[in-house]
Amino acid sequence: MGGALLVPWGGTQGPRPSSSDVAQQPSAPPTTAPVTGSRLVKALEGLLPEGEFSAQEARGTDEGPLMLPYVRLVFDDGKGPAAVGVSLDRIEPGSDRARETTDCPDKTLVPHDSCVTDRLPDGSLLKLFQGYEYPDRRVDTKMWSADLLTPTGQHISVSEWNAAAEKGAPVSRSAPPLSTAQLKELVTAQVWRTVVDAIPEDRRKPSASAIPEAPAEPGTEAVLGTLQPLLPKGVEVVEKGSDYTYLVLDDGKGRSYVQIDVQHGMGDVADELFGGDSETLPDGTRTAFRESGGDKGVAGAVMWTVDTLRTDGFRIVVSALNAGTQHDAPTRKTPALTKEQLREIALSPEWDRYR
Repeated sequence: MGGALLVPWGGTQGPRPSSSDVAQQPSAPPTTAPVTGSRLVKALEGLLPEGEFSAQEARGTDEGPLMLPYVRLVFDDGKGPAAVGVSLDRIEPGSDRARETTDCPDKTLVPHDSCVTDRLPDGSLLKLFQGYEYPDRRVDTKMWSADLLTPTGQHISVSEWNAAAEKGAPVSRSAPPLSTAQLKELVTAQVWRTVVDAIPEDRRKPSASAIPEAPAEPGTEAVLGTLQPLLPKGVEVVEKGSDYTYLVLDDGKGRSYVQIDVQHGMGDVADELFGGDSETLPDGTRTAFRESGGDKGVAGAVMWTVDTLRTDGFRIVVSALNAGTQHDAPTRKTPALTKEQLREIALSPEWDRYR
């Protein structure tokens, strides 16, 4: 589990599944005839308010099980051009991916203005999200989306921007063109469920019985409950994740974001994770320290990471940042936890309970 994240609009938070996600989809043979890309374009244009359409692009269900359907275009209602897109796939109800799709993101990790999830009368889950293409707000491109997950695993995702493209285009209007009510109406249109039903099954997908069962990953509450007693004295926990395993610490010198990942089955990538600067302990545990500027491009950011891998493939990674979130400007010169303290936390025998 961890704290941090290809259809043709590639990008940021939220509901844009990659074709590799097909392997995680529920097995449901198509019940309708293939749907072409041109039909998807016609469907989207027919569901949008009156306006002008351009730059239409789509992929239908007739291109095979590894090519998920989508449609996107530029819509102008007279107030400025805006990119609008719909992607469709299947998600196993009750799975981790289903929860990640319908749960609102943690604001510390994905800054946003609004997010709400509701259960509809038919049992479907609907998430309405209003945020930004770039969480650090380096440009003011807004991204609003709606995700619908039905009880049978049909997943429809609608995204819209206040620019003619999600990236690389200037802001053309103050907000995306569709209100949350209009997004809801668009994402719940019956036509999209019909398209999902037409996605062919990937017959190369291994059966559930052929996939070895991995150890259960510990929950967020369990991991943070183990982490907190391992912190040095004098450090206050001022915030903690509810869905992601992070804490925000303050030792009186400024806030510091700390993230921990607990993973199983990582032995096959040991050589990729641990290079010549790593250390192998007497019990075979491999450990490495890395210093970086974080992964969000924030000026002045300092991130320290201790990575450990036990001989059975059990991995603990602990990182600390010199800011209260991954997107904010630094609040201090260095993280609140030292290299030695991070190492002590990652190598603690307290983690063995999750092996």
